[in-house]
Amino acid sequence: MNPIERALGILLLLTGGKLVPATVLAERFHVSHRTIYRDIDRLIALGVPVDAERGAEGGYRLASGYLQPPVALTRNETAALLAAMALVRSSRTVPLADDLAAAEKKLLASLPKTVHGLLKEADRIVGIEPIPPDIFHSGTKAEPTGDWQKALDGFMSGILDGKRVRFEHVNPTRRTVKAHDVEPYGVMFDRDLWYLAGRCVDTDTLKVYRADRVRDLEISGLFFRPDKTFSIKSLLGGAWLSQAMRRWEQEEAIAKILITAAQAKKLSADWYYRHAVFTPAEEGRILVSIPSTERARILPLVRWLGPGAELLGPEDLRQELASELEALAGTYTAKTQLNRSA
Repeated sequence: MNPIERALGILLLLTGGKLVPATVLAERFHVSHRTIYRDIDRLIALGVPVDAERGAEGGYRLASGYLQPPVALTRNETAALLAAMALVRSSRTVPLADDLAAAEKKLLASLPKTVHGLLKEADRIVGIEPIPPDIFHSGTKAEPTGDWQKALDGFMSGILDGKRVRFEHVNPTRRTVKAHDVEPYGVMFDRDLWYLAGRCVDTDTLKVYRADRVRDLEISGLFFRPDKTFSIKSLLGGAWLSQAMRRWEQEEAIAKILITAAQAKKLSADWYYRHAVFTPAEEGRILVSIPSTERARILPLVRWLGPGAELLGPEDLRQELASELEALAGTYTAKTQLNRSA
């Protein structure tokens, strides 16, 4: 029996879950204890998780769950898996991407050959239309980067290992970079972006970070006890954004827009602006307060709302909008007069 055949035999004997002494292995394969030790070292070097216990009652066994029974899927179950994998591939960045690819190969290898072709042809059979860019809201589109993938992978590993993570978070509005020490709780996918949710150690508050704005994430050696009451579902439905806006109101400059009740109803249907503050004003109008004064965000919003919407502040944006609308009105007035005289 050559070393490869013996290693495979040892692997099979260790799958029972019970400790197998080196003496038993040596007798089974008619080799010395030293040869068995070398075989075990070879398996460990190949990545096989062999647990060893010393002592008179010690021995070897495989880590629980390393070898799984064959997966038996029906044709319909395979098709459902195909659709799910196509959906995952449509996302430009996914947590633990390399591990997902490895798991897919293992799963494919365990399935009957009759369905291999079906899974390999996923891109031909199932199509997922990518989420188009949201031109109306600035900053909601990001291109995949190595930092983004590293942030997702590291944050997920921190969740699985129960360890804190450290990283720097970039705020493009303030043009600042701030270090964070976080207990990772969960991740969520929203409008083609990944978000990381966890407890900020410095402020002892639950915060949500955009993964594409995280840099140099690393897992610390500090363990933490996960919050059993936390569920990522509590942040879905825009709840995370509503919480963030309340915090931004304390930290950012505020833009104020006076609108009609009809415009308020229309704006309340928007995924982003429905979390702004709507306050009743005189004559049945509504005052909307938005924790941002970015011209790329506020001016397009007022243009979209149209007549009946008045930007009250900040003053510099109000003046810029007035100049823009005056120039636009001049263009249309001149064109109208020209057409009438023709």
